[in-house]
Amino acid sequence: PYRSPRDLEVPRPRALAAGLEERRRRFADLVEEAARRYGLDRCLLDALIMAESAYRPRAVSSKGALGLMQLMPETARRYGVSDPFDPRQNIQGGARFLKDLLAAFGGDVRLAIAAYNAGEEAVRRYSGIPPYPETRRHVAKVMALYRRAWALVKN
Repeated sequence: PYRSPRDLEVPRPRALAAGLEERRRRFADLVEEAARRYGLDRCLLDALIMAESAYRPRAVSSKGALGLMQLMPETARRYGVSDPFDPRQNIQGGARFLKDLLAAFGGDVRLAIAAYNAGEEAVRRYSGIPPYPETRRHVAKVMALYRRAWALVKN
């Protein structure tokens, strides 16, 4: 049964994977650049990349999503990303996509993350986070990472 986003179980962030911090530092300037360019919270962009690919620029999902921000080929084309494995292109395209989703869902971060994962139509059809287990886990994971990144920046 469908539950509200407040009822979602939020997983504790796992110990960072080997090499994650090094990869994260390597792309920090690109994340900062995209966040500034598109008016996004750098911590949110960082959390999304961590959840999507653990900062692996050559990541490929079983569903065909590509690169750091796990762009589907159609989404990459829509946002002018000719090489989804190019970190700058991928982050710029993913950031633009996220900005558009935030605008489409009235700035609601959870709905934008759900749409990033399950598609805009699914979020509209369910008038909220779709009841797909993968999407619910993904939203919870991104939000946990986002809160953690925010706490680190604040302190």
